[in-house]
Amino acid sequence: MRSYIDRLRESGTLIEIDRSVSSSYEAASIGLKHRHRPILFHAIDGMHRVIMNAICSRAMLAELLGTKTSNIAPFLAEIADNIEGGEVRITGDSDTKEVIEEPNLRKLPVLRYFSGDGGAYITGGVVVAELDGVRNASFHRMMVLDDKRLVARLVPPRHLYKMHVEALNRGEDLKVGIAIGVAPLILLAAATRVPPGKEFEYASVLMNRQVELFRLENGVAVPHAEIVLEGYIGKERAKEGPFMDITGTYDLVREEPIITLTRMYHREDPIYHAILPSGVEHRLLMGVPYEPLIYRAVERVARVKNVVLTEGGCCYLHAVVQIDKSGEGEAKNAIIAALAAHPSLKLVVVVDPDVDIFNPEEVEYAIATRVQWGRDVVMIQGVRGSSLDPSSENGLTTKVGIDATR
Repeated sequence: MRSYIDRLRESGTLIEIDRSVSSSYEAASIGLKHRHRPILFHAIDGMHRVIMNAICSRAMLAELLGTKTSNIAPFLAEIADNIEGGEVRITGDSDTKEVIEEPNLRKLPVLRYFSGDGGAYITGGVVVAELDGVRNASFHRMMVLDDKRLVARLVPPRHLYKMHVEALNRGEDLKVGIAIGVAPLILLAAATRVPPGKEFEYASVLMNRQVELFRLENGVAVPHAEIVLEGYIGKERAKEGPFMDITGTYDLVREEPIITLTRMYHREDPIYHAILPSGVEHRLLMGVPYEPLIYRAVERVARVKNVVLTEGGCCYLHAVVQIDKSGEGEAKNAIIAALAAHPSLKLVVVVDPDVDIFNPEEVEYAIATRVQWGRDVVMIQGVRGSSLDPSSENGLTTKVGIDATR
């Protein structure tokens, strides 16, 4: 993360704020105002360094990947085929171990973002767990309960949720490490649905180099980071939320598992990474990993050219799929494939190669001039959608596909 921040500074894209900024609301307000610029705060609450909006545009993500902004989905789809070529090495030491101490969350600039939040939240932490020799790395929002406890949203039936359930069934706690301030492409890898236990191999392929991990005292191997929190997830639960999620609306309050911390590792003068809820970085990291999944699914039924999850759809709920159509009916097959690949989708628009899928005006033009509603619309009612969709009822929604091809 430090070398990445140095590159942002050299390129002139980094905003640096030297004055004292409050961790309660003020930092988030500044981050929201400059949502398309990375910001390095040098004095959160007068003393802490915090990076926000670290990856806040598709152009920044494309540059990290070494591809074009318009080529992210095809690029990531191809990368996923080479995941077995990723190299991961366990090393004996890390700069993260410059300071090892008892956990105390009050020593960290954990931000409170919005006035309706249930508390201060760790949003940029990659949670790493190991069970039966299989390692998982994933993102989870974590609300601070006290100096040594967090309550984390574990979404069923994803990998960490299943690992925790399996550990409890054995009468065990699930040991974890929470890495904050990691290399940017490790963030993307941790946000991506890959075969179980392959997140760091995927990160290695993305970065085109070996990924190093080091072991904590509890045995969990984590990537080099600015800060690492060691602990375990037991059977104790607490209310988590409210939390402003990707749609810019509050998610439900639920009973979720508690993470009890046992140790804290960090660099001297660490740089804390905060992901602004519902900000550009949040949406890109949450949504972009689904684009190659949609690409590969549509590839089985049509000549797919590109895929994007649109900004207006929160980079999560609406997709535009570009195909080179060879016959009628292919666009509807593409719609069905896309909806199956990303179950949270509400809307899929399929267009021809002459439409710039990154230009909302061109997509709307295709809808206006190439669609007859009675012929070109697929509607599926009463299906399970995203729990983050504030318009859904008991998790049920209506999904729509539009064939906007000629």
